[in-house]
Amino acid sequence: MIMSQESEKAVQILIVDDEPLIRKSLYEILRIEGYRVQMAGSGEEASGILSKNDINIVVTDMQLPKMNGIELLETIKKRSPHTEVILVTGYGTIESAVAAMKKGAFDYITKPINDNEIKIIIQKLIEKKKLLDENAQLKQIIAKERRSRFCDLIGASSRIQEVYHIIDSVASSNATILVTGESGTGKGLVARAIHQADQTRKDKPFVEISCGALTETLLESELFGHVKGAFTGAIKDKEGRFEYAQGGTIFLDEIDAFSPALQVKLLRVLQEGLFERVGDNTPRRANTRIIVATNQNLTDLVENGKFREDLYYRINVICIHVPPLRERKDDIPLLTDHFLKKHCGTNGKKNTGFSNEVEKMFLDYDWPGNIRELENAVEGAIIMARTAVINKSDVPNFAKFSSLSAKKSQERNLKKAVEEPEKEHIIAILKDCSWNRNKAAASLGVNRTTLYNKMKKYNINEETI
Repeated sequence: MIMSQESEKAVQILIVDDEPLIRKSLYEILRIEGYRVQMAGSGEEASGILSKNDINIVVTDMQLPKMNGIELLETIKKRSPHTEVILVTGYGTIESAVAAMKKGAFDYITKPINDNEIKIIIQKLIEKKKLLDENAQLKQIIAKERRSRFCDLIGASSRIQEVYHIIDSVASSNATILVTGESGTGKGLVARAIHQADQTRKDKPFVEISCGALTETLLESELFGHVKGAFTGAIKDKEGRFEYAQGGTIFLDEIDAFSPALQVKLLRVLQEGLFERVGDNTPRRANTRIIVATNQNLTDLVENGKFREDLYYRINVICIHVPPLRERKDDIPLLTDHFLKKHCGTNGKKNTGFSNEVEKMFLDYDWPGNIRELENAVEGAIIMARTAVINKSDVPNFAKFSSLSAKKSQERNLKKAVEEPEKEHIIAILKDCSWNRNKAAASLGVNRTTLYNKMKKYNINEETI
């Protein structure tokens, strides 16, 4: 954090300029303001200072011998992503300075340096950083509180907030709940969170079964138990999971793997609360909260005759859809921070964070394997990292992230190429019709609403065209 709890005087600034007069002048200006200031005459000297000191802001000239300001910026952002950089540039290098801001520079000032301008920029930077830090801390507090209440579910995005809200709403009910979502999204965590939020059941067993991993015979025995001699290998009576979970919750993951015969038996449990052990005719009562999950589209399975329609309606009393990670990218920084702390601990590492390049790479990627894939990527990067800050080369299979970004860029370029002629044609028709929307829509062969939507999409406005 740039701001300490005491004052802005804790802010450490490094001035980098090969001209002693400018360097000293900036030093005096900022020292008078109460900042702690150091100086360097080259990029190499600055790198040495940065490696030994916790510098918050670097003010560097663009034109330096050997290592220029852009190269120093890249070095700083790889080593310490949270160190802010302000560039000092001559008139002829403003374009380069603007380009450097895209690489992570905060701002630039032109020569000759105006005392008030540099003071205002630094103050603006400090205030911005303070707000960002406070926001990050608030998100961490919220996420931590959510994790404790919702069994390690992590996130503060609007999509995951919807999931939290439904969990709170259904926890006290006895309704059967269907949890849907892609593989790796955390459906099991949602089931555990529901159990934990249920005040009458949270101290009773939570039993989870991965139905797709078991054969029909083994799954039936696991669910309902069996009596001695019911099948080969049944050498004694065995209690099933429904019996063990009495008063608690049973979570049936991959419910789509149920055979037709088992679907009938589960339907009976849901309708009558009764079941029998395999090989026995004695009905037993199930007092268990049932949560089921799938990554398949059950309505398609029903239409194809692979899943009973009556069972589908019985399990789909309440449905919670867990969004894929690509639809809640706001949560990626919280998730990566959580996994960083978790796996640094388990692997005995002391990594402090990710470079800006890695953070952007993670945000650009669509994560088809969802949270599970993200966690694996973070753990792999921690193991491979050679410095405290994790860089792109530390991330296993980082080429796939880069290729995806290139593909997206090509898709964006293609989309733009397709849309541009449409925009020009609409503008031409509007001009021919003297901007009469009704006539233009008729000429284009579309209704007026469609024309308005297109105008909004392409930002077409009579006053600005």
